[in-house]
Amino acid sequence: MVTVDIEKCVGCGECEDVCTFGAISVVDEKAVVDQDSCTLCGACVEACPEEALEMSRDDAGLSDSAVSLDAWRGVWVVAEIRNGRYAPVTFELLGKARQLADDLDTDLTAVLMGADVSRHAPELVHRGADRVLVADCPELEAFVDEACAKVLAWLAKEEKPEIILSGATAMGRAFIPQVATMLETGLTADCTGLEISPDGRDLLQTRPAFGGNLLATIICDTRRPQMSTVRPHVLKALEPDSSRTGEIKEVKPPEDLLQGRVKVMESVIEESEGPLLSDSEIVLTAGRGMENEKNISMLEALAHCMDAGLGATRAVTEAGWLPGRFQIGQTGVTVSPKLYMGFGVSGAIQHLVGMQGSDIIVAINKDPDAPIFDVATYGIVADVKEILPVLTKRICQERGIDNV
Repeated sequence: MVTVDIEKCVGCGECEDVCTFGAISVVDEKAVVDQDSCTLCGACVEACPEEALEMSRDDAGLSDSAVSLDAWRGVWVVAEIRNGRYAPVTFELLGKARQLADDLDTDLTAVLMGADVSRHAPELVHRGADRVLVADCPELEAFVDEACAKVLAWLAKEEKPEIILSGATAMGRAFIPQVATMLETGLTADCTGLEISPDGRDLLQTRPAFGGNLLATIICDTRRPQMSTVRPHVLKALEPDSSRTGEIKEVKPPEDLLQGRVKVMESVIEESEGPLLSDSEIVLTAGRGMENEKNISMLEALAHCMDAGLGATRAVTEAGWLPGRFQIGQTGVTVSPKLYMGFGVSGAIQHLVGMQGSDIIVAINKDPDAPIFDVATYGIVADVKEILPVLTKRICQERGIDNV
């Protein structure tokens, strides 16, 4: 908790200005801390010019039990749902979490938050969950990160799961870090791989590091829960099993947890043309081997014939041959299509982490030593400019499509 030395405090307001959680205010020229709202970030302590604030984590109520690892059991997946539809990453996480829970001989729980979402809870059981905790509240109809963070942290303090997983989506990235702060634990962001250590219950969390030049495996061996956000489309979802049964438990969060400082006035759903690149079952990717922007039109013609999504490496988007939204990789879109075809793609690790979950990988590159051949299902050593016209003509003929 954060305590105030009344003798030192001069009521300057510096602490109030830096607190982004509204947990501290100046009353009668003295700082007053709302311990329920305080997340122990320490910003106020650092900002106080009189050194009148002191932070003690030992009295936080969670710290003592957080280091007692045996008190924490179970694997949780935070389900992401909006407008009655689950984000695909939810099912991908459940597929992997099912494996993790089995390895740990523990239960898999899905946490579902929103308004009018209870009717969707059984689908989470069909996808692998043993039980579902449902916070069905009108206040959660619009996503507000502060409220969702408070509710999830409250549930975690009550039930003490050893692992909490969420998608590395715009929603997950917005509130999961706040939950980790409230629970005084670590968070590994944007993971591409998860496993249980062979000699214990630690979660091995793998993610790209140092600009994507290597993959780092991170563990949180002294705190619980172990928390990760996972990149969409890198894990495989289980097929739904309608015969599975599980517990569905309604939970009612305290009213104060549902209140926040942000009010959503309106939500506008962006309408896009055609399927999203991340949802395409076939992805054709342009690499530096395409040589120039003019040659991209050949790949666009093939994509039209195959009804495929068009992707690019970072080198291609930086050269301006295709817009940035086409970029696949660590700093772009992650894809896991049934068929991925790389044309002149060398296979830098930054790109591989964005497509290595593809079912079938076909690589065409004139360099026989290109790294992409190490992960390819089929490899063709050839100049893409010679292959593309022949391939496009043949596929268009087979499908009865005009070769545009």
